[in-house]
Amino acid sequence: MLSTWKTCCGRIPQRWIFAIMGFLALLNAYAMRVCLSITITEMVRAPENTIHSSEHSCPVIEEDWHVSEVRPSNAKKYDWDGELQGIILSSFYGGYVVTHLPGGMLSEKFGGKHSLGLGILATAVFTLITPVVVEYGEATGLIILRVLMGLCEGTTFPALNAMLAQWTPPEERSKIGSLVFAGAQLGTVFANSLSGLILHYSEIGWPAVFYVFGSIGVLWFLVWCITCYNNPDTHPFISEREKNFLQERMQAHTHKKPPSVPWRHMLTSVPLWALIAAQIGHDWGFFTLVNDLPKYMSSVLKYSIKSNGLLSALPYLTMWLCSVITSCLADWMITSGLMSRTNVRKLGTTIASLGPGAFIIGASYAECDRTTVVIMFTLGTTLMGTFYPGMKVNALDLSPNYSGTLMALVNGIGAITGIVTPYIVGVLTLNETVHEWRLVFWIVFGVFVLTNIVFILYASGEVEYWNDPEFIRREREEKRAKIENEKKKKAEKPRP
Repeated sequence: MLSTWKTCCGRIPQRWIFAIMGFLALLNAYAMRVCLSITITEMVRAPENTIHSSEHSCPVIEEDWHVSEVRPSNAKKYDWDGELQGIILSSFYGGYVVTHLPGGMLSEKFGGKHSLGLGILATAVFTLITPVVVEYGEATGLIILRVLMGLCEGTTFPALNAMLAQWTPPEERSKIGSLVFAGAQLGTVFANSLSGLILHYSEIGWPAVFYVFGSIGVLWFLVWCITCYNNPDTHPFISEREKNFLQERMQAHTHKKPPSVPWRHMLTSVPLWALIAAQIGHDWGFFTLVNDLPKYMSSVLKYSIKSNGLLSALPYLTMWLCSVITSCLADWMITSGLMSRTNVRKLGTTIASLGPGAFIIGASYAECDRTTVVIMFTLGTTLMGTFYPGMKVNALDLSPNYSGTLMALVNGIGAITGIVTPYIVGVLTLNETVHEWRLVFWIVFGVFVLTNIVFILYASGEVEYWNDPEFIRREREEKRAKIENEKKKKAEKPRP
């Protein structure tokens, strides 16, 4: 049986099979995470005056609303105000930040296959039972469930990064890394567009969204178990040619059993803290849009649920296209010597910071010109795609050996913004006016600019010295020898 699989599948580069399955892992993870952002607009009972315009809100286009109205269902609706909705949306990240570091360390020690797979499987199960939990526990039950989902998904990025370090040669790092991380963007596209269609057509109402995405997550897990493995050496049907190629290309900086994490050197690394700053900026902008763009489309621009889902998805589709194109361009610039790896990472991050920030601000000043607002959001989010060949693969540059822990640290700290931003939006936009949202977008722009300055000044695309196992072993041996010498001197010192 094994020989049959090897004959059949050995010709297919298994690193690209892993890349596709890793991409689908993030697509599922983000779809299950994000689907609540648009679904909550139908879970909450709208105020009676919701379709009437006020001095600072946009008018409803009645034809659009009635043609695309949601099919009536018996699904229960709830009286959750904006602040409570913000807490519900941010609760996921309360659990998410907790499991990043242990997930990264476990992935480096035992491999990322099972920590990633089981995390997404558990998230899928929690997604499937969401309607039942909400029916009996309402907001409290949903908050607890979302925290548990966050705990399960916290291992996703660290596990993927640990596996990328084993499967990605340096010259393909931007392409494969960007393909995998693009699952976050297309997961958002998938969640928003499909959720809008399900809510529009489903007879059972909003619970159908959770049933669909939970089922897809379980199906992904079954395929993942069969097709993906921790590293090329443990893969049962990889070709010898590909295995030798990967070993040859990565042996300089990627080791199977490096020493334990050099925390002192890692936490005093200036390029690492520059990367953390860039991750905070990226996540602040990305999470604000992912969690709250559907809310803006619905409550401010007054788009129907079907149009909301499709238009909220559009920016992430173009963002994905941008990341694919620019990742290929980034690898070419590096391999051709046109630009150093460090400068490529800085350029990508700068475009992805200043571009989205400027267009988001522009969208807020377009006010109720719905076409211009959608164009502005789409252009801004498109440029955010250069984050992926920019700072998103930078952890692999700095330390392939400790990339799981590094991603856990970087992504975990950045994910704290996922707790903060929905709550800020909920507090600042109580009346859902254009002027209130404008302040939200100015805050996003400010965070983008500040974090990008730090990244430009201090980031690096080169491997850090503490990635070398020999350096770490040598340092620890010298430390042990010093302790032994001190003990020996104390023992030889004559007593009075």
